[in-house]
Parts: sequence; C-alpha cells; structure tokens
Amino acid sequence: MADHAADEPAAGGGAAGDASRPVTIAYIAESAGVSVPTVSKVINGKSGVSADTRARVEELVNRHGYRKPGGANRNNVVELVFRELKDMWAVEIIRGVERVARRHRVGVMVSEFGLHDTPAPHWDDTVARRPNCVLSVAQLSADERAQLKAKGIPFVVFDPTTELPDDVPFVGATNWSGGRTATRHLTELGHRRIAMISGPEDVLCCTARLDGYRSALRAAGLPADPGLVAHAPLTREDGCTAARSLLALPDRPTAIFAANDLQALGVYQAAREAGLRIPDDLSVVGFDDLPVVAWVDPPLTTVHQPLTEMAVAATELALALGRGEETPQIGLELATTLTVRSSTAPPPAFPRPLISSGARR
Repeated sequence: MADHAADEPAAGGGAAGDASRPVTIAYIAESAGVSVPTVSKVINGKSGVSADTRARVEELVNRHGYRKPGGANRNNVVELVFRELKDMWAVEIIRGVERVARRHRVGVMVSEFGLHDTPAPHWDDTVARRPNCVLSVAQLSADERAQLKAKGIPFVVFDPTTELPDDVPFVGATNWSGGRTATRHLTELGHRRIAMISGPEDVLCCTARLDGYRSALRAAGLPADPGLVAHAPLTREDGCTAARSLLALPDRPTAIFAANDLQALGVYQAAREAGLRIPDDLSVVGFDDLPVVAWVDPPLTTVHQPLTEMAVAATELALALGRGEETPQIGLELATTLTVRSSTAPPPAFPRPLISSGARR
C-alpha cells in the first residue's frame, strides 16, 4: 500500500520514527491495516465502515495530526442550518447570527435540510463547503455530528429538542423556569382551572415547560389534572384544535397556557368560535414572545424567550470553536422572562356559557 503515498498530499505531522516524513492518507491506511478508500470514508464521515475500524482509523488520524482541525482549510462562513425554515421565530435567530457575523466579518449561509425522515439530506454539500462552523437549529443526529467532526468543522446546536451527549455544544433557554413563571402568574391572578397545551411529548423544551407548569400548580396547592393537559404540534391550527377540546370540557378551564405563541394564537381562534372574550372569560399565556403577538387583540401575555440573544451567544460560541479556542463552557441556557400584556386577568365570577357548535355553524 506504500505505493499510494506519493499520490497523497501532505497533511501535517510526521510518521512514527521520521519527523520529516509527511503523514498521508496511505500511511494512515497502512498503519491501520485497511484500504485507502476505507480511510477516506472515515475522514469524510461516510457510512460502510465498522465501528472498530472507524475507531482505529480515527485514533491514528488524531495521533498523527492528519487533517487536524484548523481554520486554514475552512471557508470564512457560518452555515446556519434549519430543518424547516417556516416559523416566524426563524427571523429572530437569523437576526442574531447576522449581528455577530458582521462584527467578525464572516459570511452567513442559511440552509434548509428538511426533517430527519426526508430523503437524502444535503450534509455532503455542507461538508464539501467546509464552513468555518455550523449552527444547527434543533437537533443534529449522531451521524451528522460524526460527519462534521471527521472534517474538523465545529458546530453548535441551537435549542436542542432531545438530550445531547455531554460533549456537544449547545445554546438553549430556561424552559422549565419559563413554564413555572407563566403558570405562577395565572395562579396569582386567582385561576384554579388552568389548562396547558403542551407540544409533542418527545420534544425536550416542551417537556421542560410542562414540568414547570406542574411545579407551579403544586406550589399553589392545586392538583395537576391530566385532563387539563393536551399535547399538540407547535402550530396555530393544532393549538386551535386542542383548545376546542379543552373549552368543551364540562368544567372548562378559565386559563390556558400554551407551549408557544403559535398555539396561543390558535387558542384565540377557538375562544372566538366559542363566544368567549379574552381575558374576561379566558386568560391566555404563550411562550416565545414573537413580535407579532404584541399586535394581536388583545396583546398576548407570553414568556419571552430571548431568541436573538440566544443566536448571538450560539454564533459567538461556534466561531470561538472554529478558531480553536478553549471556551469556559459549551452548554449555555439564557434566562426567560414573563411579558405581561392584556390577555390575562382574574377569572370571571360567573363563567360565560359557550356558544354551541350548532350556533357556530
């Protein structure tokens, strides 16, 4: 296999026993007892290599410094990856990334890859572009993280949706605290029948907000009634559907806390359909504090998630990792705060009856 060595470019470091000899992909292959294509697959994060072989090759790559991570062979670009570029809060994230990029004179590339179950995500394209770093909104799979690590491309996960290994950099928000604060606001107003529209049960931020809701109920001496909790996707339409079911209960809630602002806007629609006035008959709290919710009627009380500031922190962290700097911590959670507007008030003394579904038609 030594005959391949002349065809391979030098990559830094030296072979064992000969500091002047450049380490090549052929040398790595010879040392590992595998073929050059196999080493290439490992370096480029491709599949088709056993776990033992991958570990052996990666150990040699790291030991000899072959293509050791560094900024010299990466482009001066932050790649911002969305799974779905459709939510209003994406604008707030892009704003924060652009703010940091301008300050550091780096470019920004925005990519939309689709969900994990969509065919052929374009990670090969990202790896080939060799950005300075990657900022991924939501989750990176283990395979995607491996591909980036193999090419020495640092990455940060923004607002992770599932538990991450301890060595994965991330920036999130205090979701549990936000859920607790929102619910405590309602209990302090005197509400006792407080419902929650939570998000999907496998989404980390949603389960944290739900746990915060339950904690605030316990602190107020109120039961956490599972019949007052609905799970729905984080959209206005699904929030409306969930709210209809909650408002149709024989002893309906006097307040609803929604896991995000879009769901809360769906609650507004369901309340209008039922002939209920906000906040006279029903108090509503959201989560995110998107700019639009300050302009709805009535303006929405919501938990402010500092999306732009989170994006600033995530981009600064990603760029620092891209420069090879040691960072004090690789996991950050920024504080949430409650923004009180006009959608919450004390519960009515005499609840208004709902308009029947027949009357709505």
